[in-house]
Formats: sequence, C-alpha cells, structure tokens
Amino acid sequence: MEKMIRSTKKPILLMSHLVLGYPGIEENRQVIAEMVAGGVDLMELQIPFSEPIADGPMIAKANQDALDNGFKVRAGLDFVAEAVKAHKIPFLIMTYYNILMAYGVEEFIKEAARIGVKGLIIPDLPPQEATEAIAFCQKYGQGELDWIQLMTPTSSDARLAEIGKNASGFVYCVARKGVTGKKTDFGDDLAKFIKRCRAATNLPLAVGFGVKSAADVSQLSELAEIAVVGTAAIKIHEEQGAKAVGEFFKGLR
Repeated sequence: MEKMIRSTKKPILLMSHLVLGYPGIEENRQVIAEMVAGGVDLMELQIPFSEPIADGPMIAKANQDALDNGFKVRAGLDFVAEAVKAHKIPFLIMTYYNILMAYGVEEFIKEAARIGVKGLIIPDLPPQEATEAIAFCQKYGQGELDWIQLMTPTSSDARLAEIGKNASGFVYCVARKGVTGKKTDFGDDLAKFIKRCRAATNLPLAVGFGVKSAADVSQLSELAEIAVVGTAAIKIHEEQGAKAVGEFFKGLR
C-alpha cells in the first residue's frame, strides 16, 4: 500500500471505517458504494467482536448489534472478498485478536491474503507479540498484505522507533488516549505527536480517532498522508441513510 499512498496527488487520502453486519450486509453494500463514490481512498472493514476495547460507544454498539443479528466471521470474509472484487480501492480488515485465534491465526491471514485484503489492523495485539502474525502476512501476502502498526501518544520515543522498525504499508497514529468517537483537539499536542511518529518511521502516516469534519481533514493534510473517519460516518448513516454518507465524504476534502 505504501506505493499507492505515495503516488497520490491528493493533499490527503481518506480512509473510512464500516462495521460488517451493521445494520445488515445489504446496507453494508450500499454504504460501501456510497463511500467509494464519495471519494474514499481506502476502507477498513471491521469484523465484529463482543469486547471491542479500542472502540467508543457507537462502534461498540454496532459490533454488538451485528453479533445479535447472527453475524458470522466466515460470512464476513466472503463479503470482504465481494467488496474487493467490486471496488478498485484497497480494503483492510480491522478486528480483535480473539477473532483470529478462534478462526486460526494462520488460516485467517492466509484467507485474508487470498481474497485480496491489503492490510490487517488488530489493535489489541502488542507489537512484541505479533511476530508470528507478521510472518504469516509476509508468507501468504507476498508483499501485498500489510500488518498495520499503531502508534499512540503515550509511547516513548524508543517504543515508537521499535514499532516503526517492524511496520509496513503505513502506520496508524492514534490521535489521543481513549477510545474512538470522542472529541479530539487537532492542535499543538497532536502536531508534536505526529512529529515524533515521523522520526520513528519513513512510512506514510494515518491519523484516526475523532476525525469528523472538513476542518479536521484540512488540518491533518499538513501532518499526515491519511485521515481516518469512522464514528462520524456511522452517525451520519444512522441519522440520514446510506446516500448521505457519500455526500459527507465528498464534503470532507
């Protein structure tokens, strides 16, 4: 993905987030199509988990509703394969490590590579415990499946450097402490944190947690290569429907 990200002439790329099975697979199809039409450049599709510790109330509720509606991982992977074939943007899978363990870590990663997923985001697996998973990405992805590392403001410079050394594709910079969906101050503290991330890796940087407006995206365009928009889009979808999501993304840049 690094080559694709660096080749763009856009001031900043947009990455969206969608919870599979919420409110249903057919609605997922519509929202994905609207996001792509709205200019989304990359998309992370979340496989629901019952304890999504990095997610705020809105995304956590979406996870639980999808599970209550009978969502299954196998059906989710089949849908991801469908999305990859239907749209010419990179798709990533975001989920939690219990999902990989229950499915079989090697089998999950092998399947992700087979269906054309470009990256995996697993926020609850510490980098020092991800060696095996990264090796599987390299084995089955043949350079086309990135294990996306996360950098957080609470990490030391030494820790950031270690994360950056093992990163591929791009690095996901968590804009603040806490969970998704809460208000983020895109001010001096964030700029200082992104500067620390820059010093730790040569890869493109994605910034997420609290990105919700054109003003946020504009500010991030001076700091990072990718703005990640999740909770705000889910809220728009809940309140106004699938088509409004596409219009929302059109207005972000």
